[in-house]
Amino acid sequence: MKAYFLKLINYDQFANKAILKAIVDGGEPERAVKLMAHLLAAQQVWLNRCKGLPATGVVLWPDWKADTFERLIDENYAAWVDFIEGLEPGDFKKIIYYKSTKGDSYESLLEDILAHVINHGTHHRAQAGQQLKFAGVEKLPLTDYIFYIR
Repeated sequence: MKAYFLKLINYDQFANKAILKAIVDGGEPERAVKLMAHLLAAQQVWLNRCKGLPATGVVLWPDWKADTFERLIDENYAAWVDFIEGLEPGDFKKIIYYKSTKGDSYESLLEDILAHVINHGTHHRAQAGQQLKFAGVEKLPLTDYIFYIR
């Protein structure tokens, strides 16, 4: 399972960089930038939850600028790889206890959280792509997983 999630995290980094290039080349439409900032912030929130770290006032919809995103993509990627590399096979079935940003308590299997982080990124990259289309960008990058794997 470790190899599987590392492959997905690699894909996530690839897709994030591809959509970031489209955002920058497309004139940095405000809504696309906000979606990308949210995606990156959420990755940090989920990693802290997985590590059992307390929430530290992270804003889920930060006012980050596109020129910070490549560094954040790489930092998030490295942190997730480091975390996953340190897992033992049984850890993927471990229950993670965490609180939502509203303070509600939840528990989820680590493997489900990892799947969510990847799917969450795909969802918001698609929304960013839609915003790019609205801003007049004619051709979006191919960020589907199957294109990455090929």
